[in-house]
Amino acid sequence: MNYWHALILAIVEGLTEFLPVSSTGHMIIVANLLGIGQLPFTETYITSIQFGAILSVVVLYWRRFLQSFDFYVKLAVAFVPFGLLGFLLKDVIAELLKSVTVVASSLVVGGIVLLFVDRWFSESRKQVTTPSTLQALKIGLFQCLALVPGVSRSAATIVGGLAQGFDRRSAADFSFLLAVPTMFVITAYEMYKTYKVNAPVAGDLKVLAFGNVVAFIVALLAVKSFVNFVSKFGFRAFGLYRIIVGITILVMIALGINLQLI
Repeated sequence: MNYWHALILAIVEGLTEFLPVSSTGHMIIVANLLGIGQLPFTETYITSIQFGAILSVVVLYWRRFLQSFDFYVKLAVAFVPFGLLGFLLKDVIAELLKSVTVVASSLVVGGIVLLFVDRWFSESRKQVTTPSTLQALKIGLFQCLALVPGVSRSAATIVGGLAQGFDRRSAADFSFLLAVPTMFVITAYEMYKTYKVNAPVAGDLKVLAFGNVVAFIVALLAVKSFVNFVSKFGFRAFGLYRIIVGITILVMIALGINLQLI
């Protein structure tokens, strides 16, 4: 992997990590299109640059992380279902991650949901700073849907928030906050596994540092822009985008283009 590859993947990570479009799905697809999808270091890189994206949320929402201990209890309650199910199904998930077809199909299905989600949950929306324990648990159950590659953790938790009666901004805010413990645990675990087998050399560490900086900056801009956009216009545009990308990939696969070997 060179710096050009690193730059493209970091931009994709920063743009998509907190948007309801599936960052993992996009990076898997882009890495394969760049011809580096099968390289051992690519997996390490994709996993590691998520730290940069995580840091952007901490910087943007730092006041929220200085709230009462109850705030952390709610985050923990929301994370537990995902963490437990993810651990139990880790081998199945690892296999699904290898399938571009699964990613593309999930993009299409999730896109269809986003087309109608504003209509489904259009009544009695309210601004929420911190959800109740039960609401946090329900959002955590929605997050479990993101164990399927291509579903998007952000999309699942935002829909979960809307289903609890949150307005768009509140649903997006809690989704971003929940991303911090969720992504931290996932990234740390994946890095531990990966580094045991493919420990990066000095040159790779420079590429990783570069990627994290780029992902941090891009995610910082993406989060602020996304919240303002969905507050005004909703999620329909993201649904259309997911459907177009997913169908395009499925058509390419149907035409015999093996994206996993490009």
